[in-house]
Amino acid sequence: MEYKNKQKILRKKLLSLYFEANAGHIGCSLSCIDLLIALFEIKTVSERVILSKGHAAAALYTILNSTGEISDETLATFYKNGTKLSAHPSANLFTNIPFALGSLGHGFPIGCGIAYANKLQNNSENVYVLMSDGETNEGTTWEAAHFAVAKKLDNIVVLIDKNKLQGFGFTKDILGDTADINKWKSIGFDIIEEDGHDVEKLFSSINLLKNKKNGMPKLIIANTVKGKGVNFMENKMEWHYLPMNEDMYKKALSSVEENYA
Repeated sequence: MEYKNKQKILRKKLLSLYFEANAGHIGCSLSCIDLLIALFEIKTVSERVILSKGHAAAALYTILNSTGEISDETLATFYKNGTKLSAHPSANLFTNIPFALGSLGHGFPIGCGIAYANKLQNNSENVYVLMSDGETNEGTTWEAAHFAVAKKLDNIVVLIDKNKLQGFGFTKDILGDTADINKWKSIGFDIIEEDGHDVEKLFSSINLLKNKKNGMPKLIIANTVKGKGVNFMENKMEWHYLPMNEDMYKKALSSVEENYA
């Protein structure tokens, strides 16, 4: 697989960040890092990726380190006093972090605003939004969705990281599956459902949708696994919160090495 080595390297770097910081939100970062790999390969220099699920900030920082925007020295300050790399992204510090995000339900409306402005200015650029499936419980998500349909924003591509878990349990047990393909189709979205850990397929699906100028906003429902790549974290709600001790960290690295050999 073309991207397997990159998936391994970035996961190990991500785990190192969380271990050194003694911080949580590991599982949700591992579920979306493959989506970010695909997005940052396909976006143009001036197009924006909005990480609406801001609690996965470390995944974004790891990607931006791999592209050279965040230096190794800056990356090492993650979560430390005086850092530019806080637990949730802060605005105006890096080109590819244009907005401060963390409270769920904000990134999609912001993305719609950018997409609508691009339409008004005859700007052909797309905007990409990465959100969580739990985030589809938010009222602002559905307001933004209807706005995107009403304004024919076929220049926005939304990716839902559907790992089926949120802060208090399985999404189906909280408010039901609001990241369901039929719900989004019924209001007018152009949708592809995809394996959220197959970077090649994601790349092809994003590329297909972004080039379809049919007056319909675009959505990829990416089926993912919380904690993907670390066997003892996969599909476990507690890894939304827990930090790793040294033994867990070593086991996590070994698991990634084995799964992406």
